[in-house]
Amino acid sequence: MHRTRIKICGITRICDLDAAVRAGADAVGFVFYPPSPRALATEVAAELARRMPPFVARVGLFVNAEPASVREVLRAVPVDILQFHGEEDANYCEQFGLPYLKVARVRPELDLLEFARAYPSAQGLLLDAWVEAYGGMGRSFDWSLIPDDLPLPIVLSGGLHAGNVAEAVGKVHPWAVDVSSGVEAAKGIKDADKIAAFVAAVRTADGRE
Repeated sequence: MHRTRIKICGITRICDLDAAVRAGADAVGFVFYPPSPRALATEVAAELARRMPPFVARVGLFVNAEPASVREVLRAVPVDILQFHGEEDANYCEQFGLPYLKVARVRPELDLLEFARAYPSAQGLLLDAWVEAYGGMGRSFDWSLIPDDLPLPIVLSGGLHAGNVAEAVGKVHPWAVDVSSGVEAAKGIKDADKIAAFVAAVRTADGRE
């Protein structure tokens, strides 16, 4: 049985980090995109990252950042995986020497197979809803737009919450799911009960596979 991995993104507080770890998250995301309400100062991210137990991945999220800015964060924060939400090409993503996820903002006119072929070195594709701003803004997208033969593992994002993630797992069979606003009480403020319910729903869905 495949166990769907779970990433809780947009962590900003120690209590939220602890709730995600306690619930069984496989990864947590730290946002280094200043316009985001979930953006972290480097020193805060470093404190959170150092608190994490073994075998929970630390993901650093960037959007069209200057390479020097990314390297500055990496010198201070022990990041395991990079996540790029902007127009970064494969050469850009590879230069930091860490595994990376490339985000595809899904809409009908995007050829996901062609997109995946442009990032052969990616550890996976994170599929999110297309909106004008970066980040899915808590919106879902039409999962039928995802081809069955994508050559990279799928991390499914976009409008997921405890009420729909089991359906998403059952229909898409992603390697992992990613949630931020779906487990929040307010932007950047997670809700421990919502995190626990989300993880439980994923585990229930896995049990039906």
